[in-house]
Amino acid sequence: MSNVVVTGGYGFIGSHLVSALLDRGDTVTVFDFAKNTRDTSIDFDRHPNFRFVQGDVTDLNALEQALTAGVDTVFHLAAVVGVKNYMQDPLQVLDVNVIGTRNVLELSQRHGTRVVFASTSEVFGKNPNPPWAEDDDRVLGSTRTARWSYSTSKGMAEHLVFAMNAAYGLPVTVVRYFNVYGPRQNPIFVISQSVHRILNGRQPLLYDSGNQTRCFTYVDDAIAGTLLAAESDAAIGEAFNIGSMTETTMSHAIDLAIKIANVDSVSGPENVDTTAVYGRRYEDIPRRIPDSAKAQRDLGWRLKVDVEEGIRRTIDWARANPWYLEEPPEKA
Repeated sequence: MSNVVVTGGYGFIGSHLVSALLDRGDTVTVFDFAKNTRDTSIDFDRHPNFRFVQGDVTDLNALEQALTAGVDTVFHLAAVVGVKNYMQDPLQVLDVNVIGTRNVLELSQRHGTRVVFASTSEVFGKNPNPPWAEDDDRVLGSTRTARWSYSTSKGMAEHLVFAMNAAYGLPVTVVRYFNVYGPRQNPIFVISQSVHRILNGRQPLLYDSGNQTRCFTYVDDAIAGTLLAAESDAAIGEAFNIGSMTETTMSHAIDLAIKIANVDSVSGPENVDTTAVYGRRYEDIPRRIPDSAKAQRDLGWRLKVDVEEGIRRTIDWARANPWYLEEPPEKA
């Protein structure tokens, strides 16, 4: 049993991580700006080993109420994510993702707490030579393009993580997620958005050509990789790509969702031109593929759920949770 803190524990990946930690007997404190009270599949409060502390990670005083002496590991997942968020409010993205991480690291160094930092495939930007190994180059566009604020914020946060390790010997590990999807995900991402719209009888949105590729990773596999990284001494001071290495086009992922959901009124997607929606402030990444060999070799991590099975599980969950389908649908 361990005493752990999960920042962003009521978020998509965070809530799945908290469930896994509680199931194995850990004492878990969630630090988040609010509880998720609508999702009836989240029942943390029934666990005697669960505690909730409300606050913003940019507020060091609030964070001190959760990340106290005696905490063995902090899983830092609190962040601002999603294209719409970093297009509409890049300042909030930068503040939360950088200042929040600095606060977590400061308190962890004070108490000798191990840190597992949740990063993203976005740090690689538009590096034209996938698959990307952990130490491959970051290639970003102009700082005037708001789209790169998220990648920059997570890259800066990673620099902070490794700098604290180098300066103070703080035990840190970075896990980089590649297009994680599954139950509970906010319907603003390609698979969750498609499932949400299809089950509401609406066409899913296909942005631009649909030939962009991603390596979709089911949330249970991402959680398994995160826990393995947290338990391995060899993972200290290291970064790991946690992601499927199977390349899937956006259009194929949407076609799979339409096929599996089998809703009579939905036969195809609605095309969206991102230039018309966002102008020149947005720039897409044509291919995003991890080299996950390091996680497989050093952590023993293996992908267990392929994209078709993962979409099926996500659709089954959404149908079993009507509140989710009542959430406001994403608009083009």
